[in-house]
Amino acid sequence: MSRHKDRPFAYKVQWVLITALVLSFVLIMQTISIAIYQVGIVLLITATLIQIAFGNIPPETDRSTTLVMFAWMMLIVIAVFGTGMLLAPLLVNMGR
Repeated sequence: MSRHKDRPFAYKVQWVLITALVLSFVLIMQTISIAIYQVGIVLLITATLIQIAFGNIPPETDRSTTLVMFAWMMLIVIAVFGTGMLLAPLLVNMGR
């Protein structure tokens, strides 16, 4: 157990995100319930957006630096996706 305690915070979060991504695929592939499928889709989108930010943080980074870097990365992700959502209708109309 002590082996897990000396792992950096970013490393642990990345493993949680990978587990969430695998779980989301399992939930999406099941054919029992549409509600479980919907949970899988939401989990996939959420884990993917967070992974975009955490994928750019070195795994050996300490907790406080990780959280600051994560906040900046999420602002960038939100800005990029937000800009894309604002520009998409404009570009579609330009193509007509």
